[in-house]
Amino acid sequence: MAKANSPSPSSRMDVANSYDTGFYFDGSGPGEDSDLDDSDVHIPQSLSQHSVKSKSSSPKKSQAINHIQNKPPKHESEMDDATDGLLNGFTSQADRYGFVGGKEFTDPEQERRLPIEVLRKRELKWLDMFQNWEKWMSKRFKKVKERCRKGIPPSVRSRAWQYLCGSKFLMDRNPGKFDEYLKDPGDPKFIEDIKKDLHRQFPLHEMFMARGGYGQEDLFRILKAYTVHNPTDGYCQAQAPIAAVLLMHMPAEEAFWCFVSICEKYLPGYYSPGLEAVQVDGDVLYGLCKKTNPPIYKHLKKHRVEPILYMTEWFMCVYSRNLPWACVLRVWDMFLCEGIKVVFRVGLVLIRLCLGAPENLSSSPDMYSTLEKIRHIPADIDESYIVRESLRLNITEREMEKEHQKQLHRRKTAKDKANKPDSGKSKKK
Repeated sequence: MAKANSPSPSSRMDVANSYDTGFYFDGSGPGEDSDLDDSDVHIPQSLSQHSVKSKSSSPKKSQAINHIQNKPPKHESEMDDATDGLLNGFTSQADRYGFVGGKEFTDPEQERRLPIEVLRKRELKWLDMFQNWEKWMSKRFKKVKERCRKGIPPSVRSRAWQYLCGSKFLMDRNPGKFDEYLKDPGDPKFIEDIKKDLHRQFPLHEMFMARGGYGQEDLFRILKAYTVHNPTDGYCQAQAPIAAVLLMHMPAEEAFWCFVSICEKYLPGYYSPGLEAVQVDGDVLYGLCKKTNPPIYKHLKKHRVEPILYMTEWFMCVYSRNLPWACVLRVWDMFLCEGIKVVFRVGLVLIRLCLGAPENLSSSPDMYSTLEKIRHIPADIDESYIVRESLRLNITEREMEKEHQKQLHRRKTAKDKANKPDSGKSKKK
């Protein structure tokens, strides 16, 4: 979506494979059909807000990009010391997702798991779908969507993601291409930028803890290969978390083709220089917020809290750096099935969660306090809450598309006006 005629939210999933997969819309609006049952829904008792201190200086738009990254220490010894400090106080026992600590760590004692019998039944259903995937996607996509919303069983998630995004078919149609990309030396500038970012991706996950370990090595291979595959866009720092999440679930070559699909079909233009596609979608989110929660919209507008200041990392990293890990996986299950509309819906839920209570608005009297509240998502948020509330939103696919076209037209008009010569001044001369 880097250009005025860029693809809309409802056309960003033209996956190049033997069937029309990806962004299926059934025209359903509020309360879309879902087979979520009582056992799937759990509302956390506490969704406490974080206390926020106001600041005095004015934020810049560059913060939206800068907060995606952490500045690397200048010397290797400093980086090693930083890693040692990060690990200090954490147990070496990883949770079931592979994290040994940090905000992504899931305490096994507080984790809610499905009964083993329910999990096994869901696994069998997915295995059955894999046997005739094309038919399921073309004839019974509504059921596929329902099962993704319930949460894909961990044992089949890797395979399901590859089928949903079409990457399996991309890989099958491009045998040996990944190795061919790896043999290319690549652009030295991109290579250097990638190397600087490797140690920043989930440093408390067992795959990426070791400097130069297999996790970081595979992450480098994927990101480098993509710069050869798409030298125009090259490398963007927000791509690294996306690739890392995929690597947690599948081998490097499979993760690479999933990565290609996400970058080029789900989020086209997101990682291009200028981030214009992200800015457009930020304006779309702002417009949708006006429709779904006018009081919050008025508050954001009053204090000039522009979307680019808080939603950049959400959208570009698909919430992989913002939500508890169980939430991240549930969001990705839906995102890879239904497309970008899931990212918008989750964003609207988070804005309402962080600012929805009247006391939250009254205790956020300026830009900074409001921005900090939005950025500090409650750590105890439950994945079923995110799913349920996103499906309850009173916003239809048609309204999303209409808002997207409106924002594209607004931007085009502003550009035309800026480029138009001042006829009044020329007449005076």
